[in-house]
Amino acid sequence: MAEWALEVNGISKSFFGVRALSEVSLCVSEGQTLGLIGENGAGKSTLMNILGGVIVQDEGAITLFGEKYHPACPADATRAGIAFIHQELNLFGNLSIADNLFIDGFPQIHKSPLIDKRSTHRQAEELLTSVDLHIPPKTPIERLAPGEKQLVEIAKAMRRKSRIIIFDEPTTSLTAAERRRLFAIIKRLQDQGQTIIYISHTLEDVLQVSDAIAVLRDGRLVSDGPCSDYSINRMISDMVGRKIEQMYPARSTNPETTSVLEVQGLSQPGIVRDISFKLQKKEVLGLFGLMGAGRSELVRIIFGLDPFRAGTIRIEETDIAKPSSALSIRHGLAFVTENRREEGLLMEASVSENLDLLTLRKFAKLGPVGLIDWIRTSKGAHQISKRLNIKSGPIRKHRAKNLSGGNQQKVVIGKWLLNEPAVLILDEPTRGIDVGAKYEIYRIINRLAEEGAGILYISSELEELMGMCDRILVMSNGRLKAEFHRGDYEQEAILQAAFSASGSSANSDNMN
Repeated sequence: MAEWALEVNGISKSFFGVRALSEVSLCVSEGQTLGLIGENGAGKSTLMNILGGVIVQDEGAITLFGEKYHPACPADATRAGIAFIHQELNLFGNLSIADNLFIDGFPQIHKSPLIDKRSTHRQAEELLTSVDLHIPPKTPIERLAPGEKQLVEIAKAMRRKSRIIIFDEPTTSLTAAERRRLFAIIKRLQDQGQTIIYISHTLEDVLQVSDAIAVLRDGRLVSDGPCSDYSINRMISDMVGRKIEQMYPARSTNPETTSVLEVQGLSQPGIVRDISFKLQKKEVLGLFGLMGAGRSELVRIIFGLDPFRAGTIRIEETDIAKPSSALSIRHGLAFVTENRREEGLLMEASVSENLDLLTLRKFAKLGPVGLIDWIRTSKGAHQISKRLNIKSGPIRKHRAKNLSGGNQQKVVIGKWLLNEPAVLILDEPTRGIDVGAKYEIYRIINRLAEEGAGILYISSELEELMGMCDRILVMSNGRLKAEFHRGDYEQEAILQAAFSASGSSANSDNMN
């Protein structure tokens, strides 16, 4: 048996003269779980793409189970026993679980071109049982929850007898129960001899599942060692190159008494019921609840994306009788959705084009359908890019899809800031971005509040809301259950309210 499952020696890679990896060397033992961490842009994805045969390194060598490894394409990585469980799962939603498991090699009847459906079904059941997923193999993928889809991906890796399984941000869309099940399966895989590389920005999870940790910063390996040598503070310090003494930056202003958003008696059957609250000028108002509580559904209704049956919405001094996204935008409402890649950005467009999306009408020379004053639009895009410290190449050429997650989120926020909103709705604004980028997003939020905007802040991370918000409203089963003020936050009490499944909603008079 080889001493190491994977050896990476002096790997370097540059793109257009920019160094993405510089002489990275690390080793992973067979049956070990390595936690690989680093800020967005640190080089994690580049290193994994080299292992996966997507790109080829400029310098250095890789050894896999004692043999030289030179993948020229992803198929080479698959044949060598490397599997990836991506954050964005590679499954065909319209096909069944069994079809997805065997998409690259169905069992055949006596080596004929005919598919052995009985064998396919039997083997699929065995694979699903091995990952504790007790669902009929004929079930279409589109009917599965995110955690169940992820288990299908793991089952696919097991069918291929993968020896190294790389998990890339695996818990982003999972519930707490799904997360616990995933960790149990990772431990089982490890006990069976599989080698795991676990990549995540959730540092608590990395500490929980890893045997060893490696930290990348600016394309270099800055530290590695057994998990026992690391704390959260050390991980953060190694990742960002400095100590972050205060995770949540302090804000210098307090909310004013003027309301910028008022919601009264908002109801939509089966979605939300009798929702009432006010958002003040210069306030950061948190919205907390468990998955399915109705938080995202509520803000989609407020923004005008989904209908409602009863209630009123007022933006500043204007009653919005029939909300629509266009009307909300005109009245100073902004909405940063939780799915930035599909709903927040044009991934193939440039950074500048994305930033300018909402304000092109303002720069028309000859009326609303006239020519665009590109000099003025370019100036605004460059100003907001500088203000938010968006790290990219020339913004008129650099595509959004090539940005790190944190910089993509800054572009989404910058697009709305150019429209000078009075109210900014943020739905999971720091999901999937590293600790350094999170801190920058927090500073942007505080600056917007100081400048007079009202912020409605949705997050599944209770600690984040407690660190950033002036008040926190708690939702459960489509209703507001409780309200908490800064200075009186008690994590246990907030969680109890979130788990509340019955009882009357919080008094709307107290939601001010």
